[in-house]
Amino acid sequence: MKKTTALWYGTAAALCVLLIGCRSQNISDSAATRHAGNADSSPADASSQAANSDTQEAASAENSTEAAESSSQEAASVSERVQQMTLEEKVCQKFIVTPESLTGFNGTVVAAGDMTRTALETYPVGGLIYFSANLETQEQTREMLTNTQNYAQELSGIGVFLAVDEEGGTVARAADSLGTTAFSDMSVYGADADTEKANEIGSTIGNDLKALGFNLDFAPVADVNLNSKNELGNRIFSSDPAVVASMSAGVVTGLQNSGVCATLKHFPGLGAGDGNTHRGSVYIERTLEELEQAEFPAFQGGIAAGADFVMVGHQITSGSGDNLPGDLSAVVVTQWLKNELGFQGIVITDAQNMGAITANYSPGEAAVQSFAAGVDIVLMPDDLPEAVDAVVKAVENGTLEESSIDESVTKILTKKEKSGLLS
Repeated sequence: MKKTTALWYGTAAALCVLLIGCRSQNISDSAATRHAGNADSSPADASSQAANSDTQEAASAENSTEAAESSSQEAASVSERVQQMTLEEKVCQKFIVTPESLTGFNGTVVAAGDMTRTALETYPVGGLIYFSANLETQEQTREMLTNTQNYAQELSGIGVFLAVDEEGGTVARAADSLGTTAFSDMSVYGADADTEKANEIGSTIGNDLKALGFNLDFAPVADVNLNSKNELGNRIFSSDPAVVASMSAGVVTGLQNSGVCATLKHFPGLGAGDGNTHRGSVYIERTLEELEQAEFPAFQGGIAAGADFVMVGHQITSGSGDNLPGDLSAVVVTQWLKNELGFQGIVITDAQNMGAITANYSPGEAAVQSFAAGVDIVLMPDDLPEAVDAVVKAVENGTLEESSIDESVTKILTKKEKSGLLS
């Protein structure tokens, strides 16, 4: 089964790369044809070409050396910054929250001023997520996000992830509130299995979000539609894992080429369930072997395309054997996602103010268990101060290793540096 699964993954990943990269290959083929057409050259031309080739090789080697040195300097810079941070500062980087949760404002936040600046000074979180109610106009949204980003960088030199759920179709905060480009549900495009269209969707959404100031999109959905009663419905591309893999990979590529981080969700898959994790616990009967035949290959497409984030859901999957929500399970996060699928990016939970978590765990318990499982960022704890305090205490009493906190924060800051968010 393992060999079959590995072959499946390799085939799916190769197919995604082939489909998405077809235009680049055509360009290469065209260049090769032009080169072949110029094959009849004089000895002098050949000598000149050889000299040019030597010069180009030397330049290429020099560029490679400079790139390696630059990468090494970036790593050193991030490592030094992490070493200089307090434990509380590092822990705060591992949370993305709503502006209301950050500021304690009893209403809907639609602007960023002194209250936001003070809150970021107290809790320098890794990022903020915004919903439709926060977005009134494009100008207002742009000003709110710009101010928030500026405050974060002025206070600590570390910018914030500014996130939104913009899948297209049913879940599209910016399109619904601000009139940015609207799309149909992803099932419509999945039916055509058109990866170029998927790339176009990702690129268009990415450009729209980038222009507003967002740098992180919690999309695309990489679940497989295996149960007509699942909570996602037409948000899912297809019941075919290969189609989900190629389409989600296309969206990932489009988003990230536009400068917006993409997020595959909701690992290890909600598509086989029939409950709703917003309301309470969801238990999905799914063996590891079944996951390896459907859900894992679907997620592997976006992972192979270089997705920056993977969101882990709250569903309890029987194959894990631990009866824990996915984002609290070391089997799901570390054994399956990181080890078996080889994901090396940022692992984030689904919103932990949802019923599946709040009905069974305190904000602190959920955060500590998530980080122990291998999660990098907790999204929307039900109480930010309580969650931060619990994690700090867990490190101080040895429940969590500070080295694991450092590892996650290094990963987070490395992505922020590449995104131009460190100063």
